[in-house]
Amino acid sequence: METFDVVIVGAGAAGLFCAGRAGQRGQRVLLLDHSPKVAEKIRISGGGRANFTNRDVTPANFLSDNPRFCRSALARYTPGDFIALVQRHGIAFHEKHKGQLFCDRSAEDLVTMLLRECDTGGVVRRQPCGVQAIRQHRGGAGGFELDTDAGPVQAPRLVIATGGLPVPKIGASDFGLRIAQQFGHHVIEPRPALVPLTFDPVQWAPFAALSGVALPVGISTGSGKARTTFLEDLLFTHRGLSGPAVLQISSFWRPGQSLQIDLAPGMDLGARLLAAKQSSRRQLGNEFATLLPTRLAEAWLQGAGLDAQRPMPDCKDKDLQAVAQRARAWDVTPTGDEGWKKAEVMAGGVDTRELSSQTLESKRVPGLHFIGEVVDVTGWLGGYNFQWAWASAAACADACVAS
Repeated sequence: METFDVVIVGAGAAGLFCAGRAGQRGQRVLLLDHSPKVAEKIRISGGGRANFTNRDVTPANFLSDNPRFCRSALARYTPGDFIALVQRHGIAFHEKHKGQLFCDRSAEDLVTMLLRECDTGGVVRRQPCGVQAIRQHRGGAGGFELDTDAGPVQAPRLVIATGGLPVPKIGASDFGLRIAQQFGHHVIEPRPALVPLTFDPVQWAPFAALSGVALPVGISTGSGKARTTFLEDLLFTHRGLSGPAVLQISSFWRPGQSLQIDLAPGMDLGARLLAAKQSSRRQLGNEFATLLPTRLAEAWLQGAGLDAQRPMPDCKDKDLQAVAQRARAWDVTPTGDEGWKKAEVMAGGVDTRELSSQTLESKRVPGLHFIGEVVDVTGWLGGYNFQWAWASAAACADACVAS
């Protein structure tokens, strides 16, 4: 049986980074993955350019049943630390907006960087290499034994970095969650996050023809202190709503809740229409199309039962106010979401109340760590989830070295 200091299962963002960091600090590391290619989620992220972090990361940008948990790791490995690593490898990048950083050329540059870090640390990589069973070391000596496709291995430290359930076509599975439960950990129920939302086909029929229409909106859900609002771009689809606005709010939305959407944030739409009535001879549809995308303006007036061809001076003030109010406070209730195949991340996961926030080590099983997406820490859209991968991996790697 081969012996290593650390065995890491899962060669995605968190697993690769943890392996390289631990290896370069003197640990003999084995990195396993059941897929033939590593880091496929990095390759497809950010339109193929990987939104690899966000300059403005704070703990407030993350959801968890235990919201304070992420603070320690995020404070000890910052976006600046990862940016410095990217710069050392000569990878060109740019800021798109709102602190989001992307590779200039390709996400493949980031994968190459992580593999070089592993090579520098002497990491042993095996893939495709499945894991059939994991157990604590026989005889009470501590550590773990793994039965793998390449034979049995053992190590005093085991790191589960197998990611979440989104995008099953690239190999996503519930392996990490099953291992957590095997060792007595509670799992917060997983659900798709950063995912498009869908609507009843009959109710959505008037809007299905708007597929492809996009515009900046304010979008909210919840009530009281639990109310959450984002200002982002909305995209209409055949089945419902998508775009950054909906992906962001989807992490907070729960089945049965409604969404409140302001189609003209920062604009007094009613005042604009009333002023146009006094100064414009154009038809209502043409005037409204100066304030909203043309197809959306037409559908909105049709839904309100207003004649788009009516000259502005002939429109009633109450009708203009009513159509403006509905556009500023559109209330809709999704019936579901597009599921794991379209979700960007998983919400839920291994309950962080049973992990050390300093080391990501299990409080139940010494030497067992969980990092990255498999943990109940979910970031906003915009590079936050990658920063959690780097930060949690760094905390874990440093703990493995210190032990």
